[in-house]
Amino acid sequence: MIGIAFTSFETEIGRCAVAWNGAGLVGVWLPETTPEALTRRVLRRHPDAVEAPPTETVDDVVDRLTRLLAGDDVDLTDVRLDLTGVPEQQQRIYAVARTLPRGVTRTYGEIAREIGVPGAAQAVGQAMGSNPWPLVVPCHRVVAAGGRNGGFSAPGGVDTKLRLLAIEGAALF
Repeated sequence: MIGIAFTSFETEIGRCAVAWNGAGLVGVWLPETTPEALTRRVLRRHPDAVEAPPTETVDDVVDRLTRLLAGDDVDLTDVRLDLTGVPEQQQRIYAVARTLPRGVTRTYGEIAREIGVPGAAQAVGQAMGSNPWPLVVPCHRVVAAGGRNGGFSAPGGVDTKLRLLAIEGAALF
């Protein structure tokens, strides 16, 4: 396959989407207000993407994302991501976030220390805010100091973050 393809799919929280190319996933989108708004959001990030049936690998990812949003304990750490253009520090941040198990949270500062850059909590927050793979890179599991929820850039903002944490059975602040 050449270029970027995407598909949308129904979940317990609404219609989501994934986009991919030959190197892996290039994006995951949480529900928008309408299916058309979801498609527009995908195309804003990837204007040349085409809607297509998922490959066998992508179909497996869609199945796991659907089960995760239904409350199942699903492992997404083996999902291949296309990290082209992602700065090295962000890649390290995303790698640490991907190790967070379902229902477990870490603070921006804890992740900064784990990547060896104490004091870089703001950089971690920025990386989470620009994360193109929510759920696969579980940015909803990253919280502010003192257990405060911090922000969430996906549609629905912090309410969506709290909903995702509740689905996972996380101890809410």
